[in-house]
Amino acid sequence: MKSLYAQQELDITLTRLAHQLIENHLDFSDTVIIGLQPRGVFLSDRIHQKLQQLLPEINIPYGKLDITFYRDDFNSGGSLHQAQETQLDFSVSGKKVILIDDVLYTGRSIRAGLDALLDFGRPEHVELLVLIDRRFSREVPIQPDYVGMSVDVINNQKVKVLWKEHEGKDEVVMIGTK
Repeated sequence: MKSLYAQQELDITLTRLAHQLIENHLDFSDTVIIGLQPRGVFLSDRIHQKLQQLLPEINIPYGKLDITFYRDDFNSGGSLHQAQETQLDFSVSGKKVILIDDVLYTGRSIRAGLDALLDFGRPEHVELLVLIDRRFSREVPIQPDYVGMSVDVINNQKVKVLWKEHEGKDEVVMIGTK
């Protein structure tokens, strides 16, 4: 197991990503943030908190989107996917949406997220923020707009984001390295 980010490095990266969002969205007047369940919401919670700290006078709409039933592997034998709660009390019609997930690997989860998002309206524009981009493993043509770190890994390696709220510590690790 190899550490890619320790707690301090992760915090610095999250601050950088929040500043990039502010640079591109300024007052967030028609912008909403949506985290993908299950793992993307840990990242989106942190990003939303940082934005609220940096822009306390602005209320940035924030939601959480479950993609379980939109996945293309939902009914394919093996492991059963556990549905999560969608918390989206606003329409995305005509909005700029910042979709957030922790790791971009094949792109299939993001594709499912885009499909699920359309049930809540037709956004004007969608951007993707990910903490880790596993660059050379895409199966669908999806690329992030905001990236914490790009990582080149081989197929038997996994990148895991550990969150204090879930695993008891903040760290990003690569598993399966030799």
